Amino acid sequence: MVLSSAPGKCILFGEHAVVYGQPAVAVAIDARIQVSLEESDSGWLIDGMSFDKQRHPHLDAMLKRMWTGDGGRPLSVNIESELFGAAGLGSSAAICSAVAAGLLNLRGTPADELPLSGIATTAHLAEAEAQGGRASPIDTSTATLGGAVLVSDKKETLADWQYTRDLRIDGQRRTWEVHKVELPQSISEASLVIGFSGRPGPTAQMVAKVAALLSNEPERMADIERIGNVTRAGTTALSLGNLQAVGIAMNECHRLLQGLGVSDDDLDRMVDAALPSSLGAKLTGAGGGGCMIALTTEPRRTAEEIELVGGRTMVSRLGAPGVRIETSD
Repeated sequence: MVLSSAPGKCILFGEHAVVYGQPAVAVAIDARIQVSLEESDSGWLIDGMSFDKQRHPHLDAMLKRMWTGDGGRPLSVNIESELFGAAGLGSSAAICSAVAAGLLNLRGTPADELPLSGIATTAHLAEAEAQGGRASPIDTSTATLGGAVLVSDKKETLADWQYTRDLRIDGQRRTWEVHKVELPQSISEASLVIGFSGRPGPTAQMVAKVAALLSNEPERMADIERIGNVTRAGTTALSLGNLQAVGIAMNECHRLLQGLGVSDDDLDRMVDAALPSSLGAKLTGAGGGGCMIALTTEPRRTAEEIELVGGRTMVSRLGAPGVRIETSD
Protein backbone atom coordinates (compact mmCIF):
# COMPACT_ATOMS: atom_id res chain seq x y z
CA MET A 1 0.00 0.00 0.00
CA VAL A 2 1.18 3.51 -0.86
CA LEU A 3 -0.13 6.73 0.66
CA SER A 4 0.74 9.88 -1.29
CA SER A 5 -0.43 13.48 -1.03
CA ALA A 6 -0.36 16.77 -2.91
CA PRO A 7 -1.40 20.30 -1.93
CA GLY A 8 -4.19 22.51 -3.13
CA LYS A 9 -3.38 25.94 -4.50
CA CYS A 10 -4.45 29.57 -4.56
CA ILE A 11 -3.82 32.02 -7.38
CA LEU A 12 -1.93 34.92 -5.84
CA PHE A 13 -1.79 37.11 -8.96
CA GLY A 14 -2.80 36.97 -12.61
CA GLU A 15 -6.07 35.07 -12.93
CA HIS A 16 -7.91 35.73 -16.21
CA ALA A 17 -4.97 37.70 -17.61
CA VAL A 18 -3.05 34.41 -17.91
CA VAL A 19 -5.56 33.36 -20.60
CA TYR A 20 -4.17 36.22 -22.74
CA GLY A 21 -0.48 35.44 -22.32
CA GLN A 22 0.23 37.34 -19.12
CA PRO A 23 1.97 35.62 -16.18
CA ALA A 24 0.16 34.19 -13.18
CA VAL A 25 1.48 33.07 -9.79
CA ALA A 26 0.02 30.31 -7.63
CA VAL A 27 1.07 29.19 -4.17
CA ALA A 28 0.64 25.72 -2.69
CA ILE A 29 -1.44 25.67 0.49
CA ASP A 30 -1.33 23.46 3.58
CA ALA A 31 -4.66 21.73 2.84
CA ARG A 32 -3.91 18.55 0.92
CA ILE A 33 -5.41 15.64 -0.99
CA GLN A 34 -4.31 12.22 0.28
CA VAL A 35 -4.53 9.16 -1.97
CA SER A 36 -3.98 5.56 -0.88
CA LEU A 37 -3.35 2.87 -3.50
CA GLU A 38 -3.16 -0.88 -2.99
CA GLU A 39 -3.72 -3.93 -5.14
CA SER A 40 -7.25 -5.28 -4.92
CA ASP A 41 -8.59 -8.83 -5.16
CA SER A 42 -12.13 -7.45 -5.48
CA GLY A 43 -11.71 -5.54 -8.73
CA TRP A 44 -11.35 -1.81 -9.16
CA LEU A 45 -12.57 0.13 -6.13
CA ILE A 46 -12.66 3.79 -5.14
CA ASP A 47 -13.45 4.67 -1.55
CA GLY A 48 -14.72 1.10 -1.09
CA MET A 49 -17.18 1.25 -4.01
CA SER A 50 -17.01 0.03 -7.60
CA PHE A 51 -14.93 2.38 -9.74
CA ASP A 52 -17.18 4.45 -12.04
CA LYS A 53 -15.07 6.10 -14.75
CA GLN A 54 -17.76 8.67 -15.50
CA ARG A 55 -17.78 9.93 -11.92
CA HIS A 56 -13.99 10.02 -11.65
CA PRO A 57 -12.64 11.13 -15.03
CA HIS A 58 -9.37 12.54 -13.64
CA LEU A 59 -8.52 9.29 -11.89
CA ASP A 60 -9.49 7.28 -14.96
CA ALA A 61 -7.22 9.41 -17.15
CA MET A 62 -4.28 8.94 -14.78
CA LEU A 63 -4.75 5.17 -14.53
CA LYS A 64 -4.95 4.77 -18.31
CA ARG A 65 -1.69 6.66 -18.72
CA MET A 66 0.28 5.06 -15.94
CA TRP A 67 -1.20 1.73 -14.91
CA THR A 68 -3.90 -0.08 -16.88
CA GLY A 69 -2.15 0.45 -20.22
CA ASP A 70 0.81 -1.55 -18.89
CA GLY A 71 -1.35 -4.36 -17.56
CA GLY A 72 -1.36 -3.26 -13.95
CA ARG A 73 -3.58 -5.23 -11.56
CA PRO A 74 -6.85 -3.74 -10.23
CA LEU A 75 -6.36 -1.27 -7.39
CA SER A 76 -8.33 -0.08 -4.42
CA VAL A 77 -8.09 3.73 -4.33
CA ASN A 78 -9.11 5.92 -1.39
CA ILE A 79 -9.12 9.71 -1.58
CA GLU A 80 -9.34 12.09 1.37
CA SER A 81 -9.48 15.86 0.96
CA GLU A 82 -8.79 18.74 3.33
CA LEU A 83 -9.89 21.24 0.67
CA PHE A 84 -13.21 22.99 0.29
CA GLY A 85 -15.07 21.15 -2.45
CA ALA A 86 -15.61 22.81 -5.85
CA ALA A 87 -13.93 25.97 -4.58
CA GLY A 88 -11.24 26.54 -7.21
CA LEU A 89 -8.43 25.30 -4.97
CA GLY A 90 -7.02 22.76 -7.43
CA SER A 91 -8.40 19.53 -5.97
CA SER A 92 -8.47 17.66 -9.30
CA ALA A 93 -4.86 18.65 -10.02
CA ALA A 94 -3.79 17.52 -6.56
CA ILE A 95 -5.51 14.16 -7.13
CA CYS A 96 -3.70 13.71 -10.45
CA SER A 97 -0.33 14.59 -8.95
CA ALA A 98 -0.77 12.41 -5.86
CA VAL A 99 -1.97 9.46 -7.95
CA ALA A 100 1.01 9.80 -10.31
CA ALA A 101 3.45 9.77 -7.38
CA GLY A 102 1.72 6.82 -5.78
CA LEU A 103 1.68 4.75 -8.97
CA LEU A 104 5.37 5.43 -9.58
CA ASN A 105 6.16 4.35 -6.03
CA LEU A 106 4.09 1.17 -6.47
CA ARG A 107 6.21 0.42 -9.52
CA GLY A 108 9.41 0.84 -7.55
CA THR A 109 10.44 4.51 -7.79
CA PRO A 110 11.86 5.56 -4.38
CA ALA A 111 10.02 8.34 -2.58
CA ASP A 112 13.07 10.62 -2.76
CA GLU A 113 13.55 10.08 -6.51
CA LEU A 114 10.15 11.12 -7.85
CA PRO A 115 10.53 12.78 -11.31
CA LEU A 116 8.64 15.98 -10.58
CA SER A 117 8.58 17.41 -14.10
CA GLY A 118 7.33 14.07 -15.42
CA ILE A 119 4.61 13.90 -12.76
CA ALA A 120 3.51 17.45 -13.57
CA THR A 121 3.42 16.71 -17.30
CA THR A 122 1.41 13.49 -16.92
CA ALA A 123 -0.98 15.12 -14.44
CA HIS A 124 -1.52 18.08 -16.81
CA LEU A 125 -2.29 15.80 -19.76
CA ALA A 126 -4.70 13.74 -17.66
CA GLU A 127 -6.46 16.85 -16.38
CA ALA A 128 -6.80 18.16 -19.93
CA GLU A 129 -8.28 14.82 -21.06
CA ALA A 130 -10.78 14.85 -18.20
CA GLN A 131 -11.77 18.45 -18.97
CA GLY A 132 -12.44 18.11 -22.67
CA GLY A 133 -8.95 19.04 -23.86
CA ARG A 134 -8.59 22.29 -21.90
CA ALA A 135 -6.27 22.81 -18.94
CA SER A 136 -3.55 25.22 -17.88
CA PRO A 137 -0.51 23.60 -16.22
CA ILE A 138 -0.57 26.02 -13.29
CA ASP A 139 -2.65 23.81 -10.97
CA THR A 140 -0.81 20.57 -11.67
CA SER A 141 2.61 22.26 -11.55
CA THR A 142 1.83 23.86 -8.18
CA ALA A 143 0.47 20.61 -6.77
CA THR A 144 3.63 18.82 -7.89
CA LEU A 145 6.39 21.36 -7.24
CA GLY A 146 4.87 23.06 -4.19
CA GLY A 147 6.02 26.51 -3.04
CA ALA A 148 5.18 29.30 -5.45
CA VAL A 149 4.89 28.72 -9.19
CA LEU A 150 4.84 31.28 -12.01
CA VAL A 151 3.39 30.36 -15.41
CA SER A 152 3.82 32.57 -18.45
CA ASP A 153 3.85 32.33 -22.23
CA LYS A 154 7.56 33.19 -22.16
CA LYS A 155 10.59 32.56 -19.96
CA GLU A 156 10.57 35.21 -17.23
CA THR A 157 13.72 36.60 -15.62
CA LEU A 158 12.08 37.15 -12.24
CA ALA A 159 11.74 33.42 -11.38
CA ASP A 160 13.65 30.16 -11.93
CA TRP A 161 12.55 28.42 -15.12
CA GLN A 162 11.72 24.73 -14.65
CA TYR A 163 10.22 23.31 -17.86
CA THR A 164 8.01 23.99 -20.89
CA ARG A 165 4.51 22.54 -21.22
CA ASP A 166 2.47 22.51 -24.40
CA LEU A 167 -0.97 21.32 -25.37
CA ARG A 168 -3.16 21.48 -28.46
CA ILE A 169 -6.37 23.34 -27.61
CA ASP A 170 -9.05 23.74 -30.28
CA GLY A 171 -6.52 22.79 -32.94
CA GLN A 172 -3.92 25.33 -31.85
CA ARG A 173 -0.71 24.61 -29.98
CA ARG A 174 -0.51 26.45 -26.66
CA THR A 175 2.82 26.73 -24.83
CA TRP A 176 3.53 27.65 -21.22
CA GLU A 177 6.81 28.24 -19.42
CA VAL A 178 6.74 27.04 -15.81
CA HIS A 179 8.94 28.69 -13.16
CA LYS A 180 9.55 28.41 -9.43
CA VAL A 181 9.54 31.56 -7.32
CA GLU A 182 12.06 31.25 -4.50
CA LEU A 183 10.45 32.28 -1.23
CA PRO A 184 12.65 33.83 1.48
CA GLN A 185 12.29 32.87 5.13
CA SER A 186 10.65 36.21 5.93
CA ILE A 187 7.56 35.12 4.02
CA SER A 188 6.72 32.86 6.97
CA GLU A 189 5.89 35.98 9.02
CA ALA A 190 2.53 36.15 7.22
CA SER A 191 -0.25 33.67 6.55
CA LEU A 192 -2.91 33.26 3.92
CA VAL A 193 -6.48 33.16 5.12
CA ILE A 194 -8.74 31.56 2.52
CA GLY A 195 -12.40 32.48 2.60
CA PHE A 196 -14.92 30.29 0.76
CA SER A 197 -18.19 31.81 -0.38
CA GLY A 198 -19.95 28.44 -0.26
CA ARG A 199 -20.65 28.54 -4.01
CA PRO A 200 -18.44 27.10 -6.76
CA GLY A 201 -16.77 29.53 -9.14
CA PRO A 202 -18.07 28.80 -12.67
CA THR A 203 -14.72 28.97 -14.45
CA ALA A 204 -15.91 28.51 -18.05
CA GLN A 205 -18.67 31.07 -17.57
CA MET A 206 -16.34 33.66 -16.08
CA VAL A 207 -13.69 33.16 -18.79
CA ALA A 208 -16.39 33.57 -21.45
CA LYS A 209 -17.65 36.71 -19.71
CA VAL A 210 -14.21 38.32 -19.85
CA ALA A 211 -13.77 37.26 -23.50
CA ALA A 212 -17.09 38.90 -24.41
CA LEU A 213 -16.13 42.09 -22.58
CA LEU A 214 -12.81 42.32 -24.42
CA SER A 215 -14.51 41.63 -27.75
CA ASN A 216 -17.05 44.39 -27.19
CA GLU A 217 -14.56 46.81 -25.61
CA PRO A 218 -11.09 46.10 -27.04
CA GLU A 219 -9.63 49.01 -25.09
CA ARG A 220 -10.18 46.97 -21.92
CA MET A 221 -7.23 44.80 -22.95
CA ALA A 222 -5.23 47.52 -21.17
CA ASP A 223 -6.61 46.11 -17.90
CA ILE A 224 -5.33 42.66 -18.82
CA GLU A 225 -1.88 44.16 -19.41
CA ARG A 226 -2.10 46.00 -16.09
CA ILE A 227 -2.80 42.71 -14.31
CA GLY A 228 0.33 41.32 -16.00
CA ASN A 229 2.39 44.27 -14.78
CA VAL A 230 1.00 43.92 -11.26
CA THR A 231 1.78 40.20 -11.32
CA ARG A 232 5.42 40.85 -12.23
CA ALA A 233 5.73 43.53 -9.54
CA GLY A 234 4.06 41.25 -7.00
CA THR A 235 6.34 38.36 -7.93
CA THR A 236 9.42 40.51 -7.37
CA ALA A 237 8.04 41.59 -3.99
CA LEU A 238 7.29 37.96 -3.11
CA SER A 239 10.83 36.81 -3.93
CA LEU A 240 12.26 39.65 -1.82
CA GLY A 241 9.96 38.97 1.12
CA ASN A 242 8.41 42.43 0.88
CA LEU A 243 5.05 41.57 2.40
CA GLN A 244 3.69 45.11 2.22
CA ALA A 245 4.32 45.26 -1.52
CA VAL A 246 2.79 41.80 -2.02
CA GLY A 247 -0.36 43.02 -0.27
CA ILE A 248 -0.50 46.16 -2.40
CA ALA A 249 -0.25 44.03 -5.55
CA MET A 250 -3.05 41.77 -4.30
CA ASN A 251 -5.31 44.78 -3.67
CA GLU A 252 -4.62 46.17 -7.14
CA CYS A 253 -5.30 42.78 -8.74
CA HIS A 254 -8.66 42.62 -7.01
CA ARG A 255 -9.57 46.12 -8.14
CA LEU A 256 -8.75 45.23 -11.75
CA LEU A 257 -10.66 41.94 -11.56
CA GLN A 258 -13.66 43.82 -10.19
CA GLY A 259 -13.46 46.05 -13.24
CA LEU A 260 -13.58 42.98 -15.48
CA GLY A 261 -16.80 41.92 -13.77
CA VAL A 262 -15.62 38.62 -12.28
CA SER A 263 -15.99 39.44 -8.59
CA ASP A 264 -19.37 39.31 -6.86
CA ASP A 265 -21.04 40.59 -3.70
CA ASP A 266 -19.98 37.64 -1.54
CA LEU A 267 -16.33 37.86 -2.57
CA ASP A 268 -16.25 41.65 -2.20
CA ARG A 269 -17.89 41.41 1.22
CA MET A 270 -15.21 38.97 2.44
CA VAL A 271 -12.41 41.05 0.93
CA ASP A 272 -13.73 44.21 2.60
CA ALA A 273 -14.06 42.40 5.93
CA ALA A 274 -10.48 41.12 5.73
CA LEU A 275 -8.75 44.35 4.72
CA PRO A 276 -8.60 46.11 8.13
CA SER A 277 -6.47 43.27 9.55
CA SER A 278 -4.63 42.32 6.36
CA LEU A 279 -1.80 43.47 4.15
CA GLY A 280 -3.89 42.69 1.06
CA ALA A 281 -6.93 40.72 -0.05
CA LYS A 282 -8.45 39.60 -3.33
CA LEU A 283 -10.56 36.98 -5.02
CA THR A 284 -8.62 33.92 -6.15
CA GLY A 285 -9.42 31.90 -9.24
CA ALA A 286 -12.23 32.41 -11.72
CA GLY A 287 -14.50 34.51 -9.52
CA GLY A 288 -18.29 34.51 -9.59
CA GLY A 289 -18.12 32.42 -6.41
CA GLY A 290 -15.35 30.25 -5.06
CA CYS A 291 -12.78 31.80 -2.75
CA MET A 292 -10.91 34.93 -1.74
CA ILE A 293 -7.58 35.15 0.04
CA ALA A 294 -6.07 37.58 2.54
CA LEU A 295 -2.39 38.04 3.37
CA THR A 296 -2.14 38.75 7.08
CA THR A 297 0.03 38.65 10.17
CA GLU A 298 -3.15 38.29 12.28
CA PRO A 299 -4.72 35.15 10.81
CA ARG A 300 -7.13 34.46 13.67
CA ARG A 301 -8.54 37.98 13.61
CA THR A 302 -8.78 37.99 9.81
CA ALA A 303 -10.50 34.60 9.75
CA GLU A 304 -13.03 35.75 12.35
CA GLU A 305 -13.86 38.87 10.33
CA ILE A 306 -14.41 36.80 7.18
CA GLU A 307 -16.60 34.32 9.06
CA LEU A 308 -18.71 37.16 10.46
CA VAL A 309 -19.82 38.02 6.92
CA GLY A 310 -20.62 34.41 6.03
CA GLY A 311 -17.37 32.93 4.73
CA ARG A 312 -15.85 29.58 5.64
CA THR A 313 -12.14 29.87 6.34
CA MET A 314 -8.88 27.98 6.47
CA VAL A 315 -5.40 29.28 7.25
CA SER A 316 -2.24 28.35 5.37
CA ARG A 317 1.35 29.33 4.95
CA LEU A 318 2.46 30.73 1.59
CA GLY A 319 4.03 27.88 -0.32
CA ALA A 320 3.45 24.45 1.21
CA PRO A 321 5.44 21.36 0.14
CA GLY A 322 4.55 19.70 -3.15
CA VAL A 323 3.66 16.10 -3.95
CA ARG A 324 5.19 13.46 -1.68
CA ILE A 325 4.96 9.87 -0.55
CA GLU A 326 3.65 9.74 3.00
CA THR A 327 3.99 5.99 3.65
CA SER A 328 4.87 2.97 1.55
CA ASP A 329 4.51 -0.68 2.63
